[in-house]
Amino acid sequence: MDINQPTLSHVKGIIEPPLTDMTIGEALSNAAIRWPDRAALVVPHQAIRWTYNDLNLQVDALTVGLLELGLKRGDRVGIWSPNRAEWVVTQLATARAGLILVTINPAYHSAEVALALSLSTCRALVFASQFKRSDYLGIIDKLFPDFARRGGKDLDFLIQLDGPTLPGAVKYQDLLDNGRAIINKSPKYVAAELSSSDAVNIQFTSGTTGTPKGATLTHRNILNNAIFVARHIGLAEQDRLCLPVPLYHCFGMVMGTLACLSTGAALILSGESFEAQTVLKTIENERCTALYGVPTMFVAVLEHPTFSIFDLTSLRTGIMAGAPCPVEVMNRVIADMRMREVTICYGMTETSPVSFQSTADADIETRTSTVGFIHPHIEAKVIDQNGLTVPRGHSGELLVRGYSVMAGYWGASAQTAEVIDPDGWMHTGDLAIIDAKGRARIVGRSKDMIIRGGENIYPAEIENYLLRHPDISEVAVFGLPDERLGEEVCAWIKTRSLIDEDAVRKFCDGHIAHFKIPRHIRFVDFFPMTVTGKIQKFEMRARMRDELGRIEQSTT
Repeated sequence: MDINQPTLSHVKGIIEPPLTDMTIGEALSNAAIRWPDRAALVVPHQAIRWTYNDLNLQVDALTVGLLELGLKRGDRVGIWSPNRAEWVVTQLATARAGLILVTINPAYHSAEVALALSLSTCRALVFASQFKRSDYLGIIDKLFPDFARRGGKDLDFLIQLDGPTLPGAVKYQDLLDNGRAIINKSPKYVAAELSSSDAVNIQFTSGTTGTPKGATLTHRNILNNAIFVARHIGLAEQDRLCLPVPLYHCFGMVMGTLACLSTGAALILSGESFEAQTVLKTIENERCTALYGVPTMFVAVLEHPTFSIFDLTSLRTGIMAGAPCPVEVMNRVIADMRMREVTICYGMTETSPVSFQSTADADIETRTSTVGFIHPHIEAKVIDQNGLTVPRGHSGELLVRGYSVMAGYWGASAQTAEVIDPDGWMHTGDLAIIDAKGRARIVGRSKDMIIRGGENIYPAEIENYLLRHPDISEVAVFGLPDERLGEEVCAWIKTRSLIDEDAVRKFCDGHIAHFKIPRHIRFVDFFPMTVTGKIQKFEMRARMRDELGRIEQSTT
């Protein structure tokens, strides 16, 4: 740890080891050479157990299959699927082919999927047939009617993982088979020359305006971040990581897939989505040494009725991140789950994602009351409203600079300039304190964002949707403390005519993701306002906390 300003809230990470300029495709090739027979990807619910050599061959075949379709370097390829082996193969194959993967939340519905595809101008979409209650096939068929004859706007290819094939769609398996045939005929078939500075992933996040923005990440961004995350938890080739978090965001695809790839560890997908008992079974059956999750996942595992019957003695390390981590939960994870080296991370999609992390050998205070120290090759500072760096121990907005800062928001230079200043500092919008030891503590958010069970929810996006209802005149959405999920969505609504809560939820169901649908709804005649006419959400939050008896939890 190198702290250049011991009296000010300004920290710099060490500069060793040096950053890598490998691409993700090169990293996979190296892994296949170094650990050909080691387990790379295990997916029990698909009966898949691949070595690094197996995984490399799968990726090679899909890479060629995608390029043979006519996709070219820089084209965007969307993926809309729960956690499956094909997701991992698609992630690595698009990277090797020089394509840009657009990751779509499996919980999204038609309007959200259409917007993500449109904003990123995807040429192809890889998709599953269904997930839980969502009929992906039906949604795709409605979004792109008569695709076989007319195609979709900007979308040239539908690549279907399973289920009855939609007219005009290409089967994923056919792409693999075609790729293998070409490789067998011409072993020297390779993708274009790539650079580590090339964009490789677009992940959508919304600002407080409710406008989705595509954070564009490069090979250099996410591969280096994965390497340092893995080093902090001591991940190595003998480790087996149980991954119940979704692959569509950085926690899964960077801190999970790429962290394993860079160390030779095995990635174990416990299921298509999180289910506490399945996680427990996976840890026991696969002898997992590491586990990732948001705090609500750990709580669900710890409180599952069958928790005590499972053998978790193989566990050693892991990460709890994605939402504020209650201190008592961290202590139980260390004591009851035997994860003595578990760490906490802080980051955001726009920083690839991790900026601060506790280490596997950190003391209990560091791991339960802070988010640890600055990562290598990254710089951070806390500033006041005038842009001046505050003294240690004082709160202000956290800024981050370094290799991990995104290339920008896709096709949105003005929005990029709003968060990345001319000196390269990413303005996170989070309020933080850096203590005398250089450890960071996140104390609030200057951006109006709700974090529910690890999902980032932007109130303005929900407000904009609810205002489409003909009987709703005004709406204010904000977060409320929740013991299980960290926060829940609450909406105060002014109406033009009489409607009830069920009508509001029915209006949302099937159109926005389930986790965005307000749990608490209040119909009101007025909103508390400032003298300048701004809605005081903090006042609404306080009133609802009092009404429901909610208290803020002590968190890291």
